[in-house]
Amino acid sequence: MPRRPGTPRLLRQLNDRAALELLLSGGPLTRAELGERTGLSKVTAGQLLSRLQERELVSVVGEQAGGRGPNAALYGVVPSCAYVAGLDVLPDRISAGIADITGELVAEVTVDLPGEPDGEQDPVRLVRGAVRRACAAAGITRSRLRSFVIGTRGVVDPRSGDVSFSLDLPSWHGGVLTELRRGLGIPVAIENDVNLAALAERECGAAFGTDDFVLVWAGVGQGLGVMLGGRLHRGFTGGAGEIGWLPVPGEPLPTDVSEPQSGSFQRLVGGDAITGLAGAYGLGGGDGRDSGDGGNGGNAVGGYVRTAVAEGAEGFLDELAGRLAVGVAAVAVVLDPGLIVLGGDVGRAGGPALASRVEEAVGRVCPTRPSVVVTEVEGNPVLRGALVSALHQAREEVFSDTV
Repeated sequence: MPRRPGTPRLLRQLNDRAALELLLSGGPLTRAELGERTGLSKVTAGQLLSRLQERELVSVVGEQAGGRGPNAALYGVVPSCAYVAGLDVLPDRISAGIADITGELVAEVTVDLPGEPDGEQDPVRLVRGAVRRACAAAGITRSRLRSFVIGTRGVVDPRSGDVSFSLDLPSWHGGVLTELRRGLGIPVAIENDVNLAALAERECGAAFGTDDFVLVWAGVGQGLGVMLGGRLHRGFTGGAGEIGWLPVPGEPLPTDVSEPQSGSFQRLVGGDAITGLAGAYGLGGGDGRDSGDGGNGGNAVGGYVRTAVAEGAEGFLDELAGRLAVGVAAVAVVLDPGLIVLGGDVGRAGGPALASRVEEAVGRVCPTRPSVVVTEVEGNPVLRGALVSALHQAREEVFSDTV
């Protein structure tokens, strides 16, 4: 690929981008502070700010008192210069959120899906309806959206960006992405839900700023989000992280991989396994509160684990941790990530009591002992990750077009 020459136009673009990123991460800033942090002269920093003000990307948001002379103007990014949308699509509902360019969540809605069979559901119609409601709640038109990311269960082909397989959402198939882009008229991307949860964990959770970590999604279904070198590892076909199919000792291998819930690790720690384990220890289902991590029984298995923590059911927690450690150890000896984050309904409900037990159990069977912690993402981690991904795309577009 040929290198772009260092033309004055390119240098202005690079300086503008650096200034906008600084204003987002450390703003608001005065002209002098911006010049100091970017290495630009006061004159150049002033020209840069004037250019960004003309583009309505930056505005004066206050003043900073100094010594002698007038107060210095404080500059910040205009939040309304662009908006993004994120969706978390489940079989029974869609959660949609709108964020401004600073990342501030301005609206979030949940739409319960009709009771029709999934095969008869139209993804474009359902998504359009959810986006319309979210935009109405945010007080903006759909044309203000600069990027849009959808999180779904299943395998997303990294080459085409389309859903190649989803057991829970059979109407989401090849060709849906093209239909969505055509039907919505805005940039749309689809991403695996656990991968998005991993993005959220790195942006604002337990893995904040960490380049190498793994998110273990434990619930009715199992998943894995792998972050290596600060980038998601999706695999050749998008199937990286389907940990439910991991072969484990003592559990039968699947004879038909199209059969749901037949993976060995899934049999060991999935919803049916946890329900059976809870029954063996005489645990009830707890309060049944929905953690926001998924439907289809996720809140039920989380209720068992939450009850175990509240009642101090050490035997149940020790056995569950030992089962989870089988999968965590397998990941650790292959990737050696150093940090494992437990998410999903089971991980969130188990909290530090479960995480510490998993860490100890992994240390007994694994030559490396990664730290095991609980997710710290508030609210819906998939939706939050979708907004994080959408913001990256929108900022790349908006902040690279200032000259």
